[in-house]
Amino acid sequence: MAEQPVFLLGEGLSALEPAAFDTEVEFQALLARHPRILDFGSLADGRPLRLFLVAREMRVPTGSESGAAYWLDHLFVDADGVPTLVEVKRAADTRVRREVVGQMLDYAANGARYWPAALLQRTFEETCAMDGRPLEDAYRELLGGQSPEEFWVTVEERLGAGRMRLLFVADRIPLELRAIVEFLNRQLRQTDVYAVELTQYRGSGDHRVLVPRVHGEVATANKTQSRPGQAARRWTRADMEAALENRSPEQRQAALALLDHAEAAGRTVGNRAAYPSVSVSFPASGREVPVWTLSLREDPDKDDLAFSFGSITHHLGRDATSAFADALPVVEGLRQKIATQMDKGFTGWPTVPLAALSTQPAALRQVCAAVEQLMGEGSAR
Repeated sequence: MAEQPVFLLGEGLSALEPAAFDTEVEFQALLARHPRILDFGSLADGRPLRLFLVAREMRVPTGSESGAAYWLDHLFVDADGVPTLVEVKRAADTRVRREVVGQMLDYAANGARYWPAALLQRTFEETCAMDGRPLEDAYRELLGGQSPEEFWVTVEERLGAGRMRLLFVADRIPLELRAIVEFLNRQLRQTDVYAVELTQYRGSGDHRVLVPRVHGEVATANKTQSRPGQAARRWTRADMEAALENRSPEQRQAALALLDHAEAAGRTVGNRAAYPSVSVSFPASGREVPVWTLSLREDPDKDDLAFSFGSITHHLGRDATSAFADALPVVEGLRQKIATQMDKGFTGWPTVPLAALSTQPAALRQVCAAVEQLMGEGSAR
């Protein structure tokens, strides 16, 4: 049966007939201009979801030093810091059936590895400038009281944890793709996968109607109900102290020492996360440079301190990050992680267990000294 038109009722009755998008470029540009088409669902606090464009044709490296790259059609983000990866195909493109799934998984895996917070922030701000959108307006809607650096660190953490949305958008979603989307949603715990069928209807003049149909919501809803842990929230110093009550005296003392050192510069910021977490930016070269994040997990043995090498490199350069890395203590695997980061250009988040720092007071003091050295070197630039 042929697809029926939709009818626009005004002074008269106008029939709008189904119409294909002329080109994939037109299709992509439409979504970039009007992301509301893809707004469905809600944020963690129940507010309606709104997507903000980070970039169209977002570069996805395949290695830290490789010139090879993929190109994602669109990268969006919401106010919870959850990234949304979008790949667009017309029904006439046979890759919409299976090949597009492999492409998307490549983008997600490599984006999680090679999109540091600093790169995401710079890309978003460049996109706003190109679109003529005042940055203050964009951030007013997006940040909810956070600084831009805090927000993009959260986005990077979401990527690293696999907490993201993958959207396949086409003017016709074949049954094969719908089946794959449902399967992936049942298997992936942190990542939500959707197929969005966007049907276009055209009438006389400039009349157009766009009708999105979302596939995958049922599987996502069922998965969300079964996810362990609590909903994301913003954490404060008081929350961190409360969570530390059930830690060993040594771990509690180490964590409080880190927080006290950070607050001496007045830069401690609570993260929005499902577990107690704060990030700290320190002043260097006239800017706020994200340096570390302290996270308290459900299992105290997994509490960790993560160093924001990507942000330090972006703000102060690779040499400053290398000097900072050299000044950090030799504790439980940190040297090996730093060596790996050196090979990757200092773009990641090497971590050290809080328990390891708590048993070595000298190592804790060395971390604080490394931060102070970084602040001094940055200020001298």
